[in-house]
Amino acid sequence: MSITLMDAANAYGRPLGGIAPTGKSPAPTDTGAEPAGGFGDIVGAMIGSTASALGKAETASLRQIAGKGDLIDVVTAMGAAETALDTMVAVRDKVVSAYGEIMRMQI
Repeated sequence: MSITLMDAANAYGRPLGGIAPTGKSPAPTDTGAEPAGGFGDIVGAMIGSTASALGKAETASLRQIAGKGDLIDVVTAMGAAETALDTMVAVRDKVVSAYGEIMRMQI
């Protein structure tokens, strides 16, 4: 399993609506209205991608234990899962911190 530059770019761009696979920037859609998805959709997509990465790491580990997988695939999948989980934890910490700050504001 090999991770290319486009795989990495798509993974980081996925929560923000994706990156065009052709390398061209997407056409601007400035309609003045707010995008259909909100912060909840972004967080939901991030949770889904983290769960997917963790599942892939578990599957790669089980295949390695059964003798049908490659160790490099396991290490790569575990690294991707760790990065996704660390990112999710960092976002959660920032959201909790922002909520605490909002609650301390005087009205």
